[in-house]
Amino acid sequence: MKCKIVDTTLRDGEQTAGVAFSCEEKIKIVQFLDQLGVDIIEVGIPAMGSLEQQSIQNILNLNLKATVVTWNRAKIPDIQKSIECGARFIHISLPVSDIQIKYKLQKTREWVIEELKKSCDYLNREGLSFSVGAEDASRSDFDFLVHFSKRACEFGASRLRYCDTVGTLDPFSVFEKIAGLKQHTNLPLEIHTHNDLGMATANTLAGVRAGAEY
Repeated sequence: MKCKIVDTTLRDGEQTAGVAFSCEEKIKIVQFLDQLGVDIIEVGIPAMGSLEQQSIQNILNLNLKATVVTWNRAKIPDIQKSIECGARFIHISLPVSDIQIKYKLQKTREWVIEELKKSCDYLNREGLSFSVGAEDASRSDFDFLVHFSKRACEFGASRLRYCDTVGTLDPFSVFEKIAGLKQHTNLPLEIHTHNDLGMATANTLAGVRAGAEY
């Protein structure tokens, strides 16, 4: 199996306390990543504002070999900002754990699925390729995660990102969860781990061993 690398340094990396890249630094980073053969580079969040949008436009103009992706909440105004930058590959993200749905969004599972459908319908109408992020998947109810992944596939997503948003997983549970999810969805899976407990690399490798293609 060939596993493709998705690098999120310019988006998730900048969420690290004390880290902020200049436009020039972002250009250098993506050029190095492209030379290394990284398949997909997530370059930022256009909804953050004009400086971020200009940086993303500059990167898109480099004509990299890698696929350049922007990150968005599953909100049409966010997606429109990505389109204005010239992005053709879009990532949208929605919380799937009950704790985030209730306390972060103050919404319901049904609302999450409806917002997913609205965003995917819009992306399909615009003729864009897109992936879907299951935010806080590691703390989600498995049956709802399966339902979410099936709807994402039905709505036209190219892959599902399994996010360990709060960095609590270990390699054994990652293997079990990814292998279990693979049995219930036809969508290619991306394992996206956080390093809060120093386990991100081990967890990523366990996810790949369990069948994650990204």
